[in-house]
Amino acid sequence: MATAGKVIRCRAAVVWAVGRPLSVEEVEVAPPKAGEVCVKIVATSICHTDEHILEGIFPNVDFQVIPGHEGAGIVESVGEGVTLVKPGDKVIPISLPHCRECSFCLNPESNYCLKSQVSKSQSLLPDKTSRFTCKGKQIHHFLWVSTFAEYTVILEYAVAKIDAAAPLDKVCLLACRFSTRYGAAINTAKVKPGSTCAVFGLGGVGLSVVMGCKAAGASRIIAIDINKDKFAKAKELGATHYISPHDFKKPMQEVLTEMTGHPISSSHLLTCMSHQTAALASCNMNTGICVMVGEPASGSVISFDPMLVLSGRTWKGTLLGRWNMRDCIPKLVASYLEKKFNSDVLITRTLPIAKVNKGFELLHAGKSIRTVLLF
Repeated sequence: MATAGKVIRCRAAVVWAVGRPLSVEEVEVAPPKAGEVCVKIVATSICHTDEHILEGIFPNVDFQVIPGHEGAGIVESVGEGVTLVKPGDKVIPISLPHCRECSFCLNPESNYCLKSQVSKSQSLLPDKTSRFTCKGKQIHHFLWVSTFAEYTVILEYAVAKIDAAAPLDKVCLLACRFSTRYGAAINTAKVKPGSTCAVFGLGGVGLSVVMGCKAAGASRIIAIDINKDKFAKAKELGATHYISPHDFKKPMQEVLTEMTGHPISSSHLLTCMSHQTAALASCNMNTGICVMVGEPASGSVISFDPMLVLSGRTWKGTLLGRWNMRDCIPKLVASYLEKKFNSDVLITRTLPIAKVNKGFELLHAGKSIRTVLLF
């Protein structure tokens, strides 16, 4: 493309310091080096994880920084040695890379990579430099993807090539939140046909879990939220029962036991950090599975009665739904195109990047499941 090998000036939403709103700036993006890919981002959605950057509670983030990790775009140019993608390819940047060389990547049961943010900061690329500058200052990357930039430079092993027919303003959701929660039901909890599941919280996280439970064949899906306005959407996506904690004076685990005649027998999918022990206690003490799906604040600590797990319950966490993202993102996009699931229902609004702060206001007000930003 015409800009290949050159510094690109484009728009990006920058966070200059904790507690400050995003500022849409003109930034300079250096061309990709060996093993790197420059991607023109077409669409990116706003995730609660991005909100955690603004609040200063996401670990290993250096300011100033360009957030964003649920994006989709088109390869603009590639650095030396890149063979997996070429200019013009549609891709989804992935925030959990897969080098396919480390001991984690070589383990077929693992979806982590030793080069991911789990083990090291991704504020700079591996050569300890940034490809972003603004007003003469170095701007940090976020999770090596920074999809709030119109152009971003990413490692080759942190992009997934997708079907050319995919609508980028729709499939960008598959980069994180939808895949994580859908996979929590299918891959982590391994919900079986006929199972009873309960889902705490019915935002974009919980609704994706509901969809995963339905796809896995759960016969009873109990949706739990203090906001009853969310029940209609949960019902549309497959929930069979709906309850609000505000309607009861007893703990949720007692309410759920009374509803089902016994503790949740197969899977209990958790989507909110504040309800974790209640979720665990709601599980059958012999075979129940509680999956921790929410994004905790840095330094969060949980206190619980160890008898909850000593009695046979399983408490599990999941990162990106246990998908190996480089391999599974193209398959998820194919499933989307085949209408095996409809993640479009999670998109509440579409806004231009210039209105990024409006998108966060809608998130705070509970008026948006997912806002997609367009460049």
